[in-house]
Amino acid sequence: MLCPMRLHFRSVVLPLRRPLTAAWGELRERELLEVTVTGHDGVTGRGEAAPLEPYDGVPLASVRAALDAYANVLADAPPDAEREELLAACAAERPLPHALAAIDVALWDIEAQRAGVPVAALLHPRALVRIPVNATVGAADRAGAAAAAGRAAASGYGCVKVKVGIGDDAGRVAAVRAAIGPDVLLRVDANGAWADPEEALANLRALLPSDIELAEEPVSGIEAFAAVREASPVPVAMDETAEDVRAVESGAADLVCLKIGRCGGITGVLEAAALARGAGSEVYVASTLDGPAGIAAAVHAAAALGADAPLRHCGLATLDLFEGVAPGVLRVDLGRITVPPGPGLL
Repeated sequence: MLCPMRLHFRSVVLPLRRPLTAAWGELRERELLEVTVTGHDGVTGRGEAAPLEPYDGVPLASVRAALDAYANVLADAPPDAEREELLAACAAERPLPHALAAIDVALWDIEAQRAGVPVAALLHPRALVRIPVNATVGAADRAGAAAAAGRAAASGYGCVKVKVGIGDDAGRVAAVRAAIGPDVLLRVDANGAWADPEEALANLRALLPSDIELAEEPVSGIEAFAAVREASPVPVAMDETAEDVRAVESGAADLVCLKIGRCGGITGVLEAAALARGAGSEVYVASTLDGPAGIAAAVHAAAALGADAPLRHCGLATLDLFEGVAPGVLRVDLGRITVPPGPGLL
């Protein structure tokens, strides 16, 4: 006998091992919502809703309310409803990407479990097996940043990302470069801290001696990005600005950073990637300090995206930043994460 679809969620608080400092503030712990969706046949999929209000302006309370509404939508869904129909029904009820992401990921998990394959195999027949990832350095002081970056390079990371726009950027980035040597890629993330193209360009030129691979979100907004890209000495990547689909398809940035929560799930990441690539931008996938289900979803999406075009290092090596969270199959080995072999998400 078939049962109605069921949605459950619970709050989880993950403390960080060390405070993470960015232009939008300091973070000491991460609260997110773990979500499960159980299909009519009893198969249960995992998802995750992980807004980060200081960063993306999305309150957790709004996501809770949306998930409560989606529970009613799913409970009323007919047994033959497809994933696309279920997502559309939830979006019609409340179009909140971070909440929709949890449903999308859980439905992909269910679909892959039924098929007996990893999610990535459903997304692309030639999906990658391993995803290159960058280490993230959140320390605001030179010594702390250099020590963290040095440990990352010694453990096999081929790329390190440093937060900038928070003080002694040039000195801290130079210290990191000295610690990792010349062969490890070094990227910076300003989180839109620089007010206009002129300020952004001045700061990027100051960082140039440290041999920067790319700069994430040096400014905010499509026009500002286009102006920076035209004169920047390093490639620029759109992150927060990519919340606007017009920005994703504008071609205003060399690269576009895609995230599961902001895009509304795996489906949204793939759709946004197609728009960005169509406009001449490269893409890569990153997390917003997501939990295991969010990271797994992003790894599967990245595996599919890397099948058709070269894939830059993705910002998915963040589970080690939390106290008491075991990465398990999502552990980083020599700067890469192996796609979970399934079936399903994890």
